[in-house]
Formats: sequence, C-alpha cells, structure tokens
Amino acid sequence: MTAVVSRAEGLARIEVDGAPCIAYPRLTGPVALGDDVLVNVQARELELGSGGFDLLYANMTRGLELHGVAGAHVMKLPYTPVQAAAWHAEEGRELPATVDGLRVVCCSLHSQVAPVCAGIATGARVAYVQLPGGALPVSLSDTLRELRARGLVGTTIAVGACVDGDVQCVSVASALLWCAAEGFDAVVCAVGPGVVGTGSSFGHGGLAAAWAAHATRALGGEPILAVRASHGDSRDRHQGVSHHVRDILRLASGVTVAWPRGFDPPADIEVKVVDVDGWEAACAGLPLSHMGRGPRDDPLFFAAAYAAGRAA
Repeated sequence: MTAVVSRAEGLARIEVDGAPCIAYPRLTGPVALGDDVLVNVQARELELGSGGFDLLYANMTRGLELHGVAGAHVMKLPYTPVQAAAWHAEEGRELPATVDGLRVVCCSLHSQVAPVCAGIATGARVAYVQLPGGALPVSLSDTLRELRARGLVGTTIAVGACVDGDVQCVSVASALLWCAAEGFDAVVCAVGPGVVGTGSSFGHGGLAAAWAAHATRALGGEPILAVRASHGDSRDRHQGVSHHVRDILRLASGVTVAWPRGFDPPADIEVKVVDVDGWEAACAGLPLSHMGRGPRDDPLFFAAAYAAGRAA
C-alpha cells in the first residue's frame, strides 16, 4: 500500500503501487501505509462503468483483526471468505404488521437518490434502504454521506447481501416495517452505485425497485416510482422513458408513477404529474451525476427523480 487518499466511516480510499483502490475495514480489517495487500483488479481491467479502482481483498500484514458482533445470529455475505456477523433489526424485536400508509420512493438507480431526497419535504425524517442490485456496501456512496451531512437522510438500512448500513435487515419487507415502527416520514429505496446490467428486460439491478414497490403495497404503504427517463442517453433502450420502467411496472402494480410537469409524459404509462418548479435550486450543491452527465446535460433525468420525492 503506497498511499492513503482519504478515510470515511467504513471506507478507505488508498493506492496500491500507485493504482487507486478501495478498502472496507469492516470487511477486511484496518489498513495502514506500507501494508502488503492483495487486491481484486477485475473491474478496472474490464473498464466497468462505476469502477476505475481496485478492491482490497486481504491484508497480508495485519490479517483480519475483526471480531463478530456480540449477540448477532446472522452473517452478512454468508459462506464467503468475507462473511461477517451483524446484528439485524429483526432479532429480538416484534415489528408491526403494516407500514400504515408510509410513502416509499422506489429508485432503480443510485444516481436518483440525491434528487429524490431533495424533493421530499424539508424537515421530514427520511430513511434510506439499500437493496442488492449494485454495490453492496452502503459506505461506498459519497452521495449518502453528503445527504446525511445536510440532514436529508437520517438513517441507512442495508438489506440482504448489502452491508455497512446503520441498521441491517434480512428483507426489504422487514426494513420497511422497521422504518414504520421508528416513525420515519418517508423511505427511499435504491441499489448502490454501479447497477448490474445485461441489456435485457429482467437482467438488471433496477428490478430492486419492483421488489420494494411490491412489498410496500402489500404492507399497506404507498409506493412511488422514480422514473428513469433521459434525453441525453445515446442508447435507444434508455431514450425517453427507459425500458427499466416498463420492466418494473410489469412486476409491480398499484404504483404511483411520478412525472415532472413541463416535460412531455409517456403516452403508454399512467403518470401523476408533479410540479417541479425550482428543482435546480433545491438540488444545488448536491452530487448530481448520471453516466457522467449532470443536470444541464440531462435535466429530464434529475427532474423526474425530484418529482418522485415531491410526490412523497
């Protein structure tokens, strides 16, 4: 290890022989300058979209130096070399039977989270629920750190294989019930950065929005879909309303589809038109980026996400 670039809770940005690398101390133990480490280089070598860095796999100098959480009965990433015992919110607590009208914004991309949160009413208590379908560690997201610093997100919940949340839950259903029990005003569900994609209808991580919407409706909540829409994406399948949206709506019913006023709505999808006046000012200073494009390059994408937050 040749440099420490920065440290944040649950994350260290380092360099190994001059190459950028991410370390997760809660999974692979602490790191320090000069440590001998093994790194996973596959994503950088394949030039995958949200990559550009290696991942620390093992610290040969220090080993793991990790201990299981006392009283935990569930392993994160079970039966893998980095399995870790973590206390889950379902353990030792009776959760309510319904979410009692809780509004849940369901996102198919992590880049929707910031504008969604900017759109939710000022002062609302907001929980963020991360589902598998992109990066698994909640701690990877600089966006979430900024949203928490601004008071736009209060608590993070890592569901299933996701790790490093303030709270861990086995399923999205119990995560939503926990949020209702804790009195949150709204919940934002999304995958982590770097969504999984194959170019097919049902082979993408964005379907996590369908699972979140289905669970919300079944538990008595109000699911709101943050529409993935773009005028700046060169790929036909993501021009206008992305095929991801139609895929999600094939799997989840009873979902409010928020759409920003001032943009032509899709003819084949029933939408709720939402006033988004002032969305640019509301999002000012937040980390807004999607596939390298910002709000000036692709206003529809960010306005659509903001509309979902306003609808909540």
